[in-house]
Amino acid sequence: MPESNKMVTRRPNLIIAISVVLASAILAIAVWVLAQMRDDALRRAQDAVFNVSLLVERDVSRNLEIYDLSIRTVIDGLKQPGVLQLDPVLRQMVLFDGSASAKDMGSILVIDETGYIKFDSQFVPPRHVYLGDRDYFKVHRDSPNVGLYVSHPFMPRTTGADASIGLSRRITKADGSFGGVVVGTMRLKYFRRLFDGMNLGAGGSMALMLNDGTMLMRRPYDPKIIGINLTGTANYSRFVQQPSGDFFGTAAIDGVERWYAFRHIDMYPLILDVALSTRDIYVGWRRRAWIIGSLIAALDLTLIALAVLFAQQMRRRLAAEDELRMLARTDGLTGVDNRRAFEQAVENEWRRAQRHGGPLSMLLIDVDSFKGFNDLYGHSAGDDALITVAHSIAGNVQRPGDTAARYGGEEFAVLLPDTDEAGATSIAEKIRAAVEALAIRHVASSHHVLTVSIGVATMQGEAFSTSRGLVEAADQALYAAKDAGRNRVFSYRTGTPAGGGSVVVVAGR
Repeated sequence: MPESNKMVTRRPNLIIAISVVLASAILAIAVWVLAQMRDDALRRAQDAVFNVSLLVERDVSRNLEIYDLSIRTVIDGLKQPGVLQLDPVLRQMVLFDGSASAKDMGSILVIDETGYIKFDSQFVPPRHVYLGDRDYFKVHRDSPNVGLYVSHPFMPRTTGADASIGLSRRITKADGSFGGVVVGTMRLKYFRRLFDGMNLGAGGSMALMLNDGTMLMRRPYDPKIIGINLTGTANYSRFVQQPSGDFFGTAAIDGVERWYAFRHIDMYPLILDVALSTRDIYVGWRRRAWIIGSLIAALDLTLIALAVLFAQQMRRRLAAEDELRMLARTDGLTGVDNRRAFEQAVENEWRRAQRHGGPLSMLLIDVDSFKGFNDLYGHSAGDDALITVAHSIAGNVQRPGDTAARYGGEEFAVLLPDTDEAGATSIAEKIRAAVEALAIRHVASSHHVLTVSIGVATMQGEAFSTSRGLVEAADQALYAAKDAGRNRVFSYRTGTPAGGGSVVVVAGR
């Protein structure tokens, strides 16, 4: 390429490179800003979750503490002399304070060592209900040092409605033996109302569970999951590793990815987790990122587009020239080189062979009885057949230095540098067989399918004085192949150095 053309193509590339660098710098700044905004969105969400979890923890802890104090009051009252001998109504007032009737609080029950209700905060005389099979009764009966026990969820037998949990303490007799249990029931609706009052977004969740993984309440609420055990799930495994913490995780219940903040409620065997959906955390950021990203993308694309348009103007003349040169070399129908390009290649390769003494072979290929094919099937079918034959030829001529061309009409030519007669004949036979294998119907042919005849000529040393002599030798071999019945490969074999020669059949049918 001339030096002036190199300069023309080099400068547009530099302009485009500079525009890409500037666009990349603008994009990098935008990405950094968006990353900072994303971190800010996460920090704000984390602060909100921490505040919500702290609020819920304090509310739950305060109510449990109040209820526990009521249970302690009952135990202390039972120890006072003469309380058991009081009038039932008066005894009811002494043992059970007003907290027992607070909203979402069930009954406070004194259960004797046999498992039956002995005193009832709501009924005088007490309801005759057996509770000795409840987990809280069994725990206190078997373990004297449990302290306050929070039970698994259950349906109260005294009312038959509203799933509840029991907060219970052991009654110990003067001799240290088991004297029964004082239990206060708390309706799970309390936790549900508490959770529903918190703003966690559409995909947020909140859960309260026992230390052993038993679910007490979850938002979004589903009665089917109350009481299930989460032991073995990935999130629960993290909950029990430390008193509090946070992490990104996927819920085993609904498969939603969330950011979790959890804590163990002080003095109680409870775990509270509050979680925001990652989608909700970044919903505002995504909207701003989309706007900013669109503006930056438009700016970058405009900058690069202007540079490309400017570069295209500078390249246009060279591109047009390259296209004209390509069109001048290529046969418009078959896509292989045309005759002009082939003759130039023959001249160049013949001179090179003359200088270096290497072999140079040429194939002339003619489609057999092609005029009859056109007359029978039409010119459109004839064009398709020529295209197919050209593809078969090109498929068997694959070395970088080889040249396949349309020589004229239904005739093709192949130039094979550094190829002796045996190699050229082998390639010719592959081409002949490949065309025959296409099985293109041709009833006017004696072979009933479309075939080709091929003439082969090879130059070795000073066999031909001009490149034209090589072409004529291949042409003679081609005519010999056609005269012998077509669908054959004939080779032109030279005789004396003066140029006498003979045509020899080397392959065919």
